[in-house]
Amino acid sequence: MGIVNKLWLSSRMLHRRILYSSARSFTTTEGHRPTIVHKRSLDILHDPWFNKGTAFTMTERDRLDLRGLLPPSVMDSEQQIQRFMTDLKRLEEQARDGPSDPNALAKWRILNRLHDRNETMYYKVLIANIEEYAPIVYTPTVGLVCQNYSGLFRRPRGMYFSSEDRGEMMSMVYNWPAEQVDMIVVTDGSRILGLGDLGIHGIGISVGKLDLYVAAAGINPQRVLPVMIDVGTNNEKLLKDPLYLGLQQHRLESEEYIEVIDEFMEAVFTRWPHVIVQFEDFQSKWAFKLLQRYRSRYRMFNDDVQGTAGVAIAGLLGAVRAQGRPMLDFPKMKIVVAGAGSAGIGVLNTARKTMARMLGNTETAFESAQSQFWVVDAQGLITEGRDNIDPEALPFARKTKEMDRQGLKEGASLVEVVREVKPDVLLGLSAVGGLFSKEVLEAMKGSTSTRPAIFAMSNPTKNAECTAQEAFSILGDNIIFASGSPFKNVDLGNGHVGHCNQGNNMYLFPGIGLGILLSGTPIVSDGMLQAAAECLAAYMSEEEVLKGIIYPPISRIRDITKRIAAAVIKEAIEEDLVGGYREMDARELRKLNEEELMAYVENNMWSPEYPTLVYKDD
Repeated sequence: MGIVNKLWLSSRMLHRRILYSSARSFTTTEGHRPTIVHKRSLDILHDPWFNKGTAFTMTERDRLDLRGLLPPSVMDSEQQIQRFMTDLKRLEEQARDGPSDPNALAKWRILNRLHDRNETMYYKVLIANIEEYAPIVYTPTVGLVCQNYSGLFRRPRGMYFSSEDRGEMMSMVYNWPAEQVDMIVVTDGSRILGLGDLGIHGIGISVGKLDLYVAAAGINPQRVLPVMIDVGTNNEKLLKDPLYLGLQQHRLESEEYIEVIDEFMEAVFTRWPHVIVQFEDFQSKWAFKLLQRYRSRYRMFNDDVQGTAGVAIAGLLGAVRAQGRPMLDFPKMKIVVAGAGSAGIGVLNTARKTMARMLGNTETAFESAQSQFWVVDAQGLITEGRDNIDPEALPFARKTKEMDRQGLKEGASLVEVVREVKPDVLLGLSAVGGLFSKEVLEAMKGSTSTRPAIFAMSNPTKNAECTAQEAFSILGDNIIFASGSPFKNVDLGNGHVGHCNQGNNMYLFPGIGLGILLSGTPIVSDGMLQAAAECLAAYMSEEEVLKGIIYPPISRIRDITKRIAAAVIKEAIEEDLVGGYREMDARELRKLNEEELMAYVENNMWSPEYPTLVYKDD
């Protein structure tokens, strides 16, 4: 290579590194260069991807044949948001269908109408008010939305694949208008939150998750795709409902079911080879099987199994820190887990791996880690004496002789286990509201921990094992409390506050998805998920943790997501799985220092700004 060429390449590399390390007022290039559109007039106003409403400039109105189709006043996005928020407060009550329609659902309706008209403004409102509206577009309100989806359906959002489409999915994926899709969230509706089989209504959870990918991770909304795979439903109420929008037949089972999911995965990865697929709310018997089937072949992960586990691990490590101990003391914690579904087993597997890694990753380390857990399901304590133990739960079944010495037996109740074990942590992933009764919480007073932790992680709110008020009123202020759905902090009097930590998956999955995308890794490894969890655990300051605050406020979600994405990318580099993204190839990505890596992530996060639109005839 000639000297001139070498100097030019060196200059180009230096310029690029300066770009990544310098402060910028925007986070992506997409919103700051003209966008070519192939429609004009009313077609533009009816397209939420490109509609700006009254924010179209007079020049754009002339260029796109919009003059006369909008009021003459041109407003900027801040004025539009001010108008919307004023209307929102006024319309919240008017939007209700009566006393049975909760205010949260009324808010969802209004936000959804904005989403239908103007996607950019919708995300601008959501990001600016994330603490208020995350519980509306995601848990707990999304559960209510899913339960009422047939009645709320107004316009399609996402794609629907059904068992009736077998043999057609490869061609069907080309019906989606986006040439590039970065993120898919797919569900089969079989286990929506803790609400059970909701059939095709489960599409609401895919839409809600992707709203958070956009708001928290800055994934471009034109490159996300919510998907529902309809293989029937075993919900008898839906099977008899003449207004139900899905297939009114019982669910496919065995190989027929697998064949449908296989065809879907092959179809989406054929059209979009670099897409990331997040599996969401699949019932336990399929969640683990599908994860093992696809994880080494495709860029995919299961948020219920892996995301929930990561958030729980971050909280558990935070609970160790809240006792004034180093995170390396985690393997000494005694943990009683209520719930052995996909979320419960996912947490157990991840916690065991985390403990074992801290103990040296030997066979002895795994055995030692395994002995720190007592698992209680609907039938009570799981021991080796149980018939037909779920294979996924078998590694955590307690030895019968050991339990005899502890005064416990197969099927012992939760309160019996808590009394005898005296755990450091009581972790609920049961989806059984109120499971942590007064009797159970009273038993936690016997904990040997200096600061016991209560994790009531089940969603939605009605399925939480206990409330923050119940936990603090019985156990006092010297506990750590976390829940899956939001609860208000508890006023304990005398200036003391019982902090309620929302250990929601939204702290992790946006950052995991963004990190996978920007690293170019072909698979999602356990190491990446571990790196994400440890990043979240370390996010809070020592002062905050000692006050009992182990999860950050949702208002910091963009910053949290950025840091988790960077941690995932660093782990991908460490594991030699990094592939690069767009103009940043793997070699250049490896050269970025900490500051440059953070800037690289931030510069690739979409922000809701109106692009200039230029019409081009097909």
